Amino acid sequence: MRSFGLRDVLGPIMVGPSSSHTAGALRIAQMARQLLDAPPVEVEFTLYGSFARTYRGHGTDRALVAGMLGMHTDDLRIRDSLQIARERGLRFGITADPKTKVAHPNTVDVRVRDANGDEIVARGESVGGGAARLTMIDGHGVQITGEYNALILYERDVPGVLGHIASTLGAGGVNIGSVWMYRSRRGGEAFNVLEVDGPVPPAVRQAILASPDVLRMRFVPADGLSNPRGQEGLGAPAMDADEAERALPAVDFEDAAGLLAYADEKGLTLGQAFMRREEVCEAMHGRPLAAAERYLDDALRVMRESAYGPLEGDVRTMGGLIGGESRALARLADRGGALAGGVDARAALLAMAVLETNASMGRIVAAPTAGSAGVVPGVVLALDEAEKYEGARLRDALACAAAVGFVVSRNATVAGAEGGCQAEVGTASAMAAAAATQLLGGDPQACLAAASIAMGNLLGMVCDPIGGLVEDPCQKRNAAAAENALAAARMALAGVRPSAPFDEVVEAMRRVGAALPAELRETALGGLAACPSCRGCAGR
Repeated sequence: MRSFGLRDVLGPIMVGPSSSHTAGALRIAQMARQLLDAPPVEVEFTLYGSFARTYRGHGTDRALVAGMLGMHTDDLRIRDSLQIARERGLRFGITADPKTKVAHPNTVDVRVRDANGDEIVARGESVGGGAARLTMIDGHGVQITGEYNALILYERDVPGVLGHIASTLGAGGVNIGSVWMYRSRRGGEAFNVLEVDGPVPPAVRQAILASPDVLRMRFVPADGLSNPRGQEGLGAPAMDADEAERALPAVDFEDAAGLLAYADEKGLTLGQAFMRREEVCEAMHGRPLAAAERYLDDALRVMRESAYGPLEGDVRTMGGLIGGESRALARLADRGGALAGGVDARAALLAMAVLETNASMGRIVAAPTAGSAGVVPGVVLALDEAEKYEGARLRDALACAAAVGFVVSRNATVAGAEGGCQAEVGTASAMAAAAATQLLGGDPQACLAAASIAMGNLLGMVCDPIGGLVEDPCQKRNAAAAENALAAARMALAGVRPSAPFDEVVEAMRRVGAALPAELRETALGGLAACPSCRGCAGR
């Protein structure tokens, strides 16, 4: 997982409605665009699996085109990317192929031609939570995530060429982190992917290309989820990149047991323990811990905007299946009565509001995904309304939530296309339960107990978006998961023991997700999506 961390779990900050189908898709196209030497002029996207079945309702087509235009995941212009592409003269096409079998359910092939007439064909996979990877370039298998700078070279398979490349990079002060080598046949064309620390200066690139045996070069800069913008002026990191690499194993928590042991040994909250890991990961990218703290403040600001915006005015969602539910709950609360108020009701209301923002292609924080983006802010903001916490306390709670999401991401999945809604909303409920427990004074063990209870309560929940839209039943399940999180926190604080330790519950969730048929994993082919009353809904 290397520097996988905070922004990958509690993020990205993005335009909805789906982290895997919108943000992840955008990232694939963005990486493919970075393989070009000139602006793209024509692109064809071929969608497979879940992408092919639900792309209109998830805005995948708009996201892919936005990525090819160079937009970032939080750019509100994603909504209008198709029109912007036409205005800029970028020709594009979308082909859906739901029948071809692929390794990952969220797969897209990108065939793009640039202004120089050069053509690149790349395959990408969106792996959940907004993260993505390129798995093939021009027929060669690769693993490029955008987490690190990637230098891609085509050369003749002759002695000395790789030595020339390595020595030229070394002379230019560029350190090679890892190398993947491929070749079509002995003495034919070779294809290398080098992960490098830092940029590759133009002079170094020209020196590499000076060899007649190096045919062409592509460069994918580290410009993805782990390389945020607007982090200048925060000072120097506590350690250099080499020190950070050596320090990572001590805080690279493989599971919840390791996280808990570290927190107990150091006398830290779960959030503080996770931020020790984040400090190391930030240093690996040349940033101080203050960059992560600023990110948490930004995430909290976006959470507030996404939760309170729909309460102040009408929103127009992509499919029209939801809209106005949070205001309806607010009116019910104003009338009073047994079901009107309380922190639990307020958390559900705010969670539903976030999903309205998400479904209208507004800006949200994937937590851990866009489809589950309402749970953590619903719980945290409802508690903040009641208790008025200071900023540092709220940051620590969000870091605690991220710690739980990190454990799940590392050992199972947070993608509905892989594990069903239990992987998205179930994980979000566990994250929110831990955050609530920490805010209310629980120790690390209680936080993980709450996470276990919350996730255990939602095991087996299927992902069945009606009409292929991240609207219904997603919104209602976010509300239920928010109340479930607070119930789990209440039990944990009272000393109620979970059915099993959190690591075992995560493994159970993984196994259940693997056992779910494809129809119940974000394809809109089963569950509520297959009900007769739902088959003709928008997006089908």
